[in-house]
Amino acid sequence: MRILVLGAAAGGGFPQWNCNCANCRRARAGDPAALPRTQSSLAISADGEHWVLFNASPDLRQQISVTSALHPRQAGRHSPIAAVVLTSADIDHVAGLLTLRENQKFALYATGRVQAVLRDSAVFRVLSPTAVARHEITLDRPLDLRDGEGRALGLQLTPLAVPGKVALYLEDAAAEGWGTHAGDTIGIEIAADDNGRAYYIPACAALTPELARRLDGARVVLFDGTLWDDGEIVAAGLGQKSGRRMGHMSIAGEEGTIAAFRRLAIGRKIFVHMNNTNPVLLDDSAERAIAEQAGWEIAFDGMEIDL
Repeated sequence: MRILVLGAAAGGGFPQWNCNCANCRRARAGDPAALPRTQSSLAISADGEHWVLFNASPDLRQQISVTSALHPRQAGRHSPIAAVVLTSADIDHVAGLLTLRENQKFALYATGRVQAVLRDSAVFRVLSPTAVARHEITLDRPLDLRDGEGRALGLQLTPLAVPGKVALYLEDAAAEGWGTHAGDTIGIEIAADDNGRAYYIPACAALTPELARRLDGARVVLFDGTLWDDGEIVAAGLGQKSGRRMGHMSIAGEEGTIAAFRRLAIGRKIFVHMNNTNPVLLDDSAERAIAEQAGWEIAFDGMEIDL
C-alpha cells in the first residue's frame, strides 16, 4: 500500500490567503523553514495504478497537477483516480469534488449523513449519476473499495466513529452539540490485501478509550494536528473559537494528543491538517522539536509512505 499526502494543512491552507500571522508571513516570504502546504487530502493505492482520494480538498486541481501518479495515462480523457472517500462534509473535504465533474467515472464513498448533504446541494448535482457511483458507508462495517465500474481496488475500508462536530455551514445553534450526529465526522481504517493497515483521522475532538484501543499496534496513524494549543486562534486575534469548539484536539497539554498517544504502540505517528497558526509548521520552532522528540512526524505535501 502506497500513501501520498496531497495536502497537509487545514482549511485555508498555509499560508492562508487572507491571513497575515507570523507563520503565514514567513511562508509567503519564501522562508525555507515555513514550507507552504495545501489543504488536507491523501491518495492511496494498492497497486500504484489505481488511486483512491481520501477527501477532496479545494486545492485538488493543483494537487493533481504536481502529483505524476494522478496524471492521465491513456489517450483522450483518463484518470487514475478510481474512488473518493469523504470523512466529513466540511468545505475543505468536499469542495474538490467539483474539480472532478468532467464526466469521469469514479466511486464516491461517504456516510449517509454526508451523502445526504451532497444530494441536497444543487451545486453537487454536477457530478453526474451516470459517471459517479455513490456508496453509503456504515460505521464499523468493513467494505472492499471498488471503482466506478465495480472493479476491486485491493483496499478495504472501515469507517470509525470519532468525537467531532458537524460541518460549520450545517451547524444548528439551537440544537445540542450544534446538531452533530454520528457519521458527521469519521476516521478511516485502510487495509490492503498485503495486510498493511493505516488510519486517517484528520479531525478528532478527543481520543476515547475505544479509539485508543483501535489505534494501538497500527503501523501508521495520520492524525488531526490542527492546533498546538486550544486557545491558539483566539490568542492570535484571528477568531473567537477554541479548538474544542471547532471539534479538534490540541497537540499540547495534559489532555492533548502527544500525552494521549504516549502509551500507544504505533509504528509511525504523523500529524496532518495543521492550521496556519500552528507553530509545528515551522521547521525551526520549539513546538516542532517537542513533537518530534515525542515521536511525531509533521506531514508535508508530497510526503510518501509505503506499507
